[in-house]
Parts: sequence; structure tokens; C-alpha cells
Amino acid sequence: MYLGKYTYLAIDALTILAPLALSFDKKVAFYRLLKPLGLAMLLTAAVFIPWDVWFTETGVWGFNPQYITGIRLFNLPIEECLFFIVVPYACVFVYECVRVYANFQMGRRLARALTFALALGALLAGLSSLGLAYPSTTFLLLSIAFVVHFLVLAHHSLANFLVAFALSIIPFSLVNGALTALPIVWYNNAETVGIRLGSIPFEDLWYGMLLIMTNVTIFELLRLKIFTYNHQTLHQ
Repeated sequence: MYLGKYTYLAIDALTILAPLALSFDKKVAFYRLLKPLGLAMLLTAAVFIPWDVWFTETGVWGFNPQYITGIRLFNLPIEECLFFIVVPYACVFVYECVRVYANFQMGRRLARALTFALALGALLAGLSSLGLAYPSTTFLLLSIAFVVHFLVLAHHSLANFLVAFALSIIPFSLVNGALTALPIVWYNNAETVGIRLGSIPFEDLWYGMLLIMTNVTIFELLRLKIFTYNHQTLHQ
């Protein structure tokens, strides 16, 4: 896709278009969850945007001015800031569809063992890539995210999250592929492991998992709190 300086903005719009249109599905009724979702995206962005600013300023990655409008927020292209809205919205929508239509369950012991294995794998990957800014930061934070997800939500959403993430890989890869193929976003190869999946840096897959997991964890926690509060209020 090439639309000049509106290319990244168009990719953002296309990313959220279908999930937004399908948010009014009667069974999922995703539009009713905008409060916990909005707070989850805001809190997640409060971590990811400073991280993005830091990596941009230190040259870990950057943006091709040919494909962005030039409007900036927090010294980032506005399109990059919108990325942290449209991608979480789309991926949490997929997660909610999986939960409503299938609701995969996993026993607590299996979830604990799987969480331990995934967290340990991410930790080892992070430690083995120390000195490379992108993979080390991503994997170490992902290790923490797995543990926090289990501690906060126990075993109740891990299976649904993993299925939703697997389903999100294709659309996520299409969006990321468009960003990296032109490239709209470029990467400093000295700060990555150097493996590419097509045009996509290997780290981006795990960065995407971290982004989605953080949103889902906070979203589910807030939904639980809001539902509990509303339920108690109705019965007072």
C-alpha cells in the first residue's frame, strides 16, 4: 500500500475497520466493554509509548518521513501513537470473540506449568540477548507479563489468550509486514537478533504478544472489578 504521507495512517484505519464494524455483534456486544478496554489501552500505552520514544531517540528503530503525515505526539508520529489503540482494539476484540464463542478452559495446574515454561523461556531468551536492546527488553518484559497474568487472573483466561493470539498472528503479520516492507518503520539491525520473518523482525512477534497480553490482563482485571462493583450496587 502506498498513499504517500498517509500510508501509515491508512494502515491504522484498515486495522481497526473490521473489528469496529463487528463490535455491535449481539452475542459479543464488544461496544459495551469500551470502558474497561479504553482504560486498559490507556494504561498499556502509558508503558509502551515511553518505551517507543526511548527506542526512537536511541536509534533502535525509526520512521520513514515519506509515509507519515509529520504530525507528532510525544515526539512520535501520530500514526505510531494510534498503533497502540487500533492494534489492541482489534486483538482484544479477537480475544473476546474466542471467549464468547468457544471459551477454552485450562486447568490451574496445566496453566501454572505452561506459564512457568513460557516465562522461563522468555527469561532465558532475554538473558541470552543482553546487549541487544530490542530482544532483551522485549523478552524480559514478556517473562514478567506471563507471571503477572497468571497471578492476577489465575488459569481463567490463559487458554483463550493463547488461542486469540494464534488467530491474531496473521492479521498482525499483515499489518506489521506492511510497516516493515516499505519500510514505514525501520530497525537498527545492530540491536536485533538479525532474524526476519519476511520483512518482519523476529522480535516483533513477541513484542506483539507482550502488547496484547498486557492489554488483555488489564482489560480482564478491570472488567472483573467493574462487573463486581455494578453487581454490588444493583443489590444495595
